[in-house]
Amino acid sequence: MSDHGHTWQPDVRLVSEQFSQSPQKLSFYSWYGSARLFHFRVPPDAVLLRWLLQVSWGSSPTCTNVEITVYFRYGAPPVINPLGTSFPANTSVQPSFFIKMLQSNASVNISHPAPGDWFVVAHLPPSSQKIEVKDFVPTCAYVFQPDMLVVRVVEVSVLEPDVPLPQNLLSHPSYLKIFVPKYTQELRLELQGCVSNGSLGCPVRLTVGSATLPSNFQKVLTCTGPTQACRLLLPSPPWDRWLQVTAKSLAGPHVSVAFSAVAALTACRVWNMNVQPLLPSSLNQSCNISTGLMSPSPSYQDQGRNSRLGNGPFCLMSYAVTREDVDVVSVRFRPLDRVLVLVQSDTPSVMQLYLNTGMDSGGSLTISLWANQSLITKNSWVVACVNAASPFLSFNTSLNCTTAFFQGYPLFLSASSREANLIIPYPETDTWYLSLQLVCPESPEECVEAVVFVESALSLVPCLHDCGPYGQCLLLRRHGYLYAGCSCKAGWRGWSCTDNSTAQTVAQQKAAALLLTLSNLLFLAPIAVSVYRSLLVEAAVYTYTMFFSTFYHACDQPGEAVLCILNYDTLQYCDFLGSGVSMWVTILCMARLKAALKYVLYLLGTLVFAMSLQLDRRGAWNTMGPCLFAFVVMVTMWVYRCGHRRQCYPTSWQRWVFYLLPGISMATVALAIYTSMMTSDNYYYTHSIWHMLLAGSAAFLLPPRDKHTEPWACSKKLTCHYQICKNHREELYTVT
Repeated sequence: MSDHGHTWQPDVRLVSEQFSQSPQKLSFYSWYGSARLFHFRVPPDAVLLRWLLQVSWGSSPTCTNVEITVYFRYGAPPVINPLGTSFPANTSVQPSFFIKMLQSNASVNISHPAPGDWFVVAHLPPSSQKIEVKDFVPTCAYVFQPDMLVVRVVEVSVLEPDVPLPQNLLSHPSYLKIFVPKYTQELRLELQGCVSNGSLGCPVRLTVGSATLPSNFQKVLTCTGPTQACRLLLPSPPWDRWLQVTAKSLAGPHVSVAFSAVAALTACRVWNMNVQPLLPSSLNQSCNISTGLMSPSPSYQDQGRNSRLGNGPFCLMSYAVTREDVDVVSVRFRPLDRVLVLVQSDTPSVMQLYLNTGMDSGGSLTISLWANQSLITKNSWVVACVNAASPFLSFNTSLNCTTAFFQGYPLFLSASSREANLIIPYPETDTWYLSLQLVCPESPEECVEAVVFVESALSLVPCLHDCGPYGQCLLLRRHGYLYAGCSCKAGWRGWSCTDNSTAQTVAQQKAAALLLTLSNLLFLAPIAVSVYRSLLVEAAVYTYTMFFSTFYHACDQPGEAVLCILNYDTLQYCDFLGSGVSMWVTILCMARLKAALKYVLYLLGTLVFAMSLQLDRRGAWNTMGPCLFAFVVMVTMWVYRCGHRRQCYPTSWQRWVFYLLPGISMATVALAIYTSMMTSDNYYYTHSIWHMLLAGSAAFLLPPRDKHTEPWACSKKLTCHYQICKNHREELYTVT
């Protein structure tokens, strides 16, 4: 509920408090994990909530004014869908409340906010799918920070049930609250004896309840005429909590309005479906084995102070539910000591699902119901309602599942459809209720004696079906709050990676896997050239790169074409290390250094690569920095030889035309593809081209063998199958 134009006058009963969190850098949206989440807690008795939103960015030319989307929700993280993808079947999603920021500052006001958890989510526009090389191209950092300003009441009048509370309105509203105990069936608020400046009339606006987002179910009652009954009836108000009531005069700033506020609670009798344990001393007791149910025992519950307990029929049958915590954001609910739930036509059957720990709103609530088909007649239905705060009990008058301040989720079981499923992503932090009742809209007499047994499967899961075969369920964290999201692969999208509108086919997945893996076979060319020219260390490095690049990309594939011989992280690290060291040894080999110095630099460079990749595997300069150093060494040696020999180095024009220029061209094109042309859609063939160009450039750029070194280096074989490798420069013989 946004209220931008309201001006609050000074009131000694009001105090203001401000809450802030550390800012976060925004990202372009690709999945829920790329949005930034902020978690706040609003204190009780708040009358105004003001969000102060600030965005800052740098002054570089790459920083432009972009549209930032900010979502707000009470009780759980917002369920957003910026990409317009589809949700899984049977998923219930409410529209999100959001604003779009085009300036650096904005504010949102909410009157009478609900106390408890509030969440803010912000993100930049959807990403372009281009794969950016980290630190290679300057990017703009957009930093977002929301501050929460709360105005709350320190003096609130408590409205006791059935006790009139006199009020006198002048320039400031009256703030009241009433406690609604558990098992309250109905709440009635009434203004009595209302007079304005001594004359009959009741210019009062009554606001009951707190504002929530994205849906707001506050009740507003406007009393005007003297003969109009000024009362409000609330069926199934939220249980076990305080309910805010605000009375404001509509007669002007200097007109006095006097009245008495009266609240009446109607409590109901609860039938507890308790199963008596079979004790060793009572083995002669028996139970109905066919239904698995024992005789229910009615019990009267504590209805709270001054509330009235009706002597009429029971208003609900309560089934105790066991909560079993399985893992983080993973809970199972089971009816206590029974599998089936008895459903009748005269009284709703109710189960409580406790999702109020503060850590349960980051998953998905899944509800599945099955009914015995033989027990449901053609004209009868089993209607189920899933509500937060209080159960829906008015099945005899309506089937819309609406309580006083919550729109529930309906489920229907019939003879033709004996199974019903419901998925609620990010359920609100609260006690949830599942209420069921048998209804016969066409012939109610058929339901009088009918009984249906319903089986239920109730659980809270981090991700539905673990995001399926084309997704990965990831646990996200903001300070101490944990929530889950699906990261999709192979073109699949959506909340649970079930939207296949842009998905790759199995044939495309296999083609991508073959391209990315088999393209590494071109490293056989530099391996063969290295061995032919007696560059055995270089050949070993290229072999290492070919092996780990092949199996890393075989493991990196989504969907079905996947082969992992080692841990994914290990394969990725070895692939990045091999690529960097391959470029390092190729450039240094072109410098034609002395053997001792060359191998020392080989080892030092490998150690530097190992350290830098451990620090930041995606950083561009972790690879480019050592390669630039090697390039400087190579140029220095070439310039030195040019001056020493007084001719260009390398001296042969054939070397330049047929080897160096093709190799340099291939390396330049490979660098251009790697830094500016790769996207998520073309990755499998652009990266394959990168593999081939990198291997080809290495084969062309490797220096020729020494004139007095024989081809293949180790061509002399002994009868015992050992080989003697001779180095004419150092006159050393080694047995290999």
